[in-house]
Amino acid sequence: MIDFRLTDEQKLVRDAARAFAEAEILPNIREWDAKGEVHREIFGKLGAMGFLGAPIPEQYGGAGMDYISFAILCEELERADTAFRVVQSVHVGLNSLTLLQWGTEEQRQRWLVPQAKGEKIATFALTEPGAGTDAGSLATTARRDGDSYVLNGHKIWISLADIADHFLVFATVDRAKKHKGVTAFVVERGMPGLTTGTLHGKLGIRAGNTGLIDFENVRVPVENRIGEEGEGFLVAMSAIDQGRYTVAAGAVGLAQACLDASVKYAHERETFGKEIGQHQLVKQMIANMAKGTEIGRLLVWQAGALKNRGVRNTRETSLAKWHATDHSVQAALDAIQIHGANGYSNEFPVERYLRNSKAAVIYEGTSQLHTLIQADYALGYREDRPLRCEPWPAQGFERG
Repeated sequence: MIDFRLTDEQKLVRDAARAFAEAEILPNIREWDAKGEVHREIFGKLGAMGFLGAPIPEQYGGAGMDYISFAILCEELERADTAFRVVQSVHVGLNSLTLLQWGTEEQRQRWLVPQAKGEKIATFALTEPGAGTDAGSLATTARRDGDSYVLNGHKIWISLADIADHFLVFATVDRAKKHKGVTAFVVERGMPGLTTGTLHGKLGIRAGNTGLIDFENVRVPVENRIGEEGEGFLVAMSAIDQGRYTVAAGAVGLAQACLDASVKYAHERETFGKEIGQHQLVKQMIANMAKGTEIGRLLVWQAGALKNRGVRNTRETSLAKWHATDHSVQAALDAIQIHGANGYSNEFPVERYLRNSKAAVIYEGTSQLHTLIQADYALGYREDRPLRCEPWPAQGFERG
């Protein structure tokens, strides 16, 4: 039996996240977005609510939420603004859940616990000026030197780059080995040779920090390596599965925000003596918004249900991310169309929704990449091996 009703706990998460967004984000987001301001104090409040360790087990300082609850949290935060869902994606999805799956017990205690409690902020550093989707072509190097590795290179388009305390960094120990040379490390702010900066002039997500990282002979202890040498590509791909899930859930929230704003405006605005919601072509846009949003939500929940059972969900998560992010862009375009000239002004939120929506069809795998992934599954060129359920089966990716 499939039951789509939310549990009492999931309703509490939804209500708490929505109340937080309405109290802490929505009253200020227009100004923050216009000025490009990042307000780290909101992260502290997210941590106090238990949201920065949402799906992390309680034994590691987290809230122990199931994955449907985690999706609802991401949806509600992005309904307010994408910048605050991004924190869930990189701090929780890409970093903390990866430490939970791949870290040793000592590493979990050292980094995961303070992250789950919101005491430290974490991010994920894979993308480089010359390597994005092609993650096996990293130029950042890690040279073994005794009990340390020496890192040199550059990362770009890193969310929270100028804010994070902990960085999950990917570098190659042997470029000739391509993806089999990639290795993962936790780098901590303050290590000599590590510098960060902020990128300016972004189209959207202006209330969030995005930047670059430079490594100049950064000495990282061997005990900061996550997994073994050469396992970094597997670590990165399992992390990206988690990130894609949060992006998909957030995109559902953005599409819902577009629908909410459009319905409100369609009732308020009149043309030719009646509400514009009475015009058939406006109805068509709103109906398509509602249809695509519901489909996206169900796809996310399907992936979340598999994650809760410890079943690998790469195909389902890719499909949810592909559909939800593409739909959120179209929903934002239609929302502006419904608002007419007003939609072109930041007096109304829909222009921000459009600017924010575009990034998600690029990061965590472009829509073109997900098209190929889904085609390969359909054609039988790609299939997933079953999970070996250790140590945290809900993470959804096989080690080794």
